[in-house]
Amino acid sequence: MFKKIALGLAALLSVASAALPTAASARSLDEILKSGTLKVGVNPTLPPLAKFDEKNQIVGFDVDFATEIAKMLGVKLEIVQTGSPDRIPFVASGKIDLVMGAMTRNPERAKVIDFTVPVHTEVFGVLTTEAKPYKDWKELDSPSVTLIQVRGTTPVKFIEDNLKQAKVTLLDNYPDAVRALAQGRGDAMIDVIDFVGEQMNRFKDVKWKVVETPVDVYYCSFGLAKNATGLKDWLNVAIFEMHRRGKTDEMWMKWFGIKMLNPTGFTPYF
Repeated sequence: MFKKIALGLAALLSVASAALPTAASARSLDEILKSGTLKVGVNPTLPPLAKFDEKNQIVGFDVDFATEIAKMLGVKLEIVQTGSPDRIPFVASGKIDLVMGAMTRNPERAKVIDFTVPVHTEVFGVLTTEAKPYKDWKELDSPSVTLIQVRGTTPVKFIEDNLKQAKVTLLDNYPDAVRALAQGRGDAMIDVIDFVGEQMNRFKDVKWKVVETPVDVYYCSFGLAKNATGLKDWLNVAIFEMHRRGKTDEMWMKWFGIKMLNPTGFTPYF
C-alpha cells in the first residue's frame, strides 16, 4: 500500500517538474548562424555608446560595432534595449546572445558570465588645460585646486574620499562643466574623459590636456554566457580584425569626437 502511494507521488512530482518553466539556455555559435540573427543588448542611456535619435532609433558606437560584427558573422543584427541592471541576467538566461554598454571586465562579473577581449577602454582621469602643471591626479589634493564636476556623478564621491582638500564646484550637466573649465572657472575635472570629447571639441581655441597618470583604465568587452566557447573564440578573432583594420578607431572618432585615450591595441593572442 505504502509502496503504491510512494510510486504515485513520484509520478505526480515528475509530471509537475516537467511542467515548470525553465530558463532559456544560451545559444551556440551554430544556433545563431542557423537562426540568421544575432541578439545584442545595448543600453541607450550611455551616449555616445548608445542613445535614441530623433526617430527614436538606438544609435551610437555600440550599435555600429555590433552591426559590423553581425555583418562579419553573416547574420542580421537585433538590438535589444538593455538597462544596466538587466545586462548580466539577460545574457545568463539566454534572452540575448551578447551585451555591450560599458561592460567592464572584472573578476566578480566573470564568475557569472564570460568576456571577450576588450572592445574599447575608458579612461577615468583628469581633464585640464595645457596651462596647468598637473602630471598626476594626486596633485589635485590641494586647497588651491578647484574641480569642476557634475552633480550626482560617481567622481564626486571619489573626490570626497580621495581629494579631501580640493575645492569642488558642482554644475548640473557635462556641457556646463566643460564650458566652465574652458572659461577658466576651475582647474580640472575628474571623470571618464572619453565621454566628454564632444563637449571638448566645442572649444577649438582651448588647449586641452589629459593628465598622463590616470586614476584608472577600464577595459570593456562583449559579455556572453558561460561556456559559449565557440562564440567567444569567433568574437575574439573578429574583434582583433576590427582593431587591426582600424575600424574600431574610426567608429570611436565618429561618436566620441576624440581618439581613444588608451587604445586597446591588437594582438593575435587571447
